[in-house]
Amino acid sequence: MILITHASLDAIFTQAAEAHPHECCGLLLGEGGRITHAHPTANVHPDPATHFEIDPAALIAAYKAEREGGPRILGYYHSHPNGRAEPSPTDRASAAHDGKVWAIAANGQVRFFRDGEDGFEALSYEVAPR
Repeated sequence: MILITHASLDAIFTQAAEAHPHECCGLLLGEGGRITHAHPTANVHPDPATHFEIDPAALIAAYKAEREGGPRILGYYHSHPNGRAEPSPTDRASAAHDGKVWAIAANGQVRFFRDGEDGFEALSYEVAPR
């Protein structure tokens, strides 16, 4: 199970709405199984209407901050503006199988998945008390 703050969940929904009809993307930051920040990044994919690519500079900066004692990168999020809140065939093909959490926003919902060695596994989540 994943725990996520209200602010992080709101940030994902807000960014997805603002990016529509393109996909939004960003980093899920926190500690252990608790997501404390949803950090928006630029979607630098050449076809942002149907794909996402997290800005490499933002990813490198987050890893540097993590090494310096900042929040850990627990995973990634993106939206499917015209799809479902589940991994697409493109998501499955590009997954690193590194154990990171993926959050996918679509149609007013967010679902969470772990990108494990055998593919994506659905995760339950709770919104952390304020």
